[in-house]
Amino acid sequence: MIILIRGIRKDKNMSRASILNAVKKNKPDLLPLPEIDLDVFSENIDLVKTFIGNVEFVGGRAIQLGSVENIDSEIKNLYPNATKIVSCTRDSNLGTISISKNTNPHGLETIDLAIVKGELAVAENGAVWISENDLTIRVLPFITNDLILIVNKEDIHLHMHSAYKAISKRDRTFGLFLSGPSKTADIEQCLVIGAQGAISLTVLIV
Repeated sequence: MIILIRGIRKDKNMSRASILNAVKKNKPDLLPLPEIDLDVFSENIDLVKTFIGNVEFVGGRAIQLGSVENIDSEIKNLYPNATKIVSCTRDSNLGTISISKNTNPHGLETIDLAIVKGELAVAENGAVWISENDLTIRVLPFITNDLILIVNKEDIHLHMHSAYKAISKRDRTFGLFLSGPSKTADIEQCLVIGAQGAISLTVLIV
């Protein structure tokens, strides 16, 4: 029996190995990655100011603090009604709920606020890199009602080229660039904030 699917001849007895071998034989030659002169993208700008502007542009909020000691008082001012708080950083002592890698993610659906330390940030798009080591549970930044990310101003990169170079040395664990709160828009261009994740995102720069 022979089946034709979109121009592909497929025998009923075709094995996985035969398919992979066929793909391997028809694989194009590898091409070297292009060399990029990063000096072309250099700009003499205020990284903190640019980062704050782009965080606000994508619907978030970024605040520069004087020191780490001001973090908890700032968070209390921003989210006075938050009671169920998960803090994944030693920079904040406001956590009221403890989690571990064994915590059932479905039990976090009532979290008011999550506080996470970001490893680095990107000025050009307002993104913050967070990794599995900073989250404890991967779903945390998406299931919480509101999200706070803490970054050091010295860790703000000009562009994504620089940021990718920095994270290339990491252990290959889960991580992501997060820019702004969750948002989506339908065909009528109606923007909805918090449709698939946190309703608000605040970045505290120390």
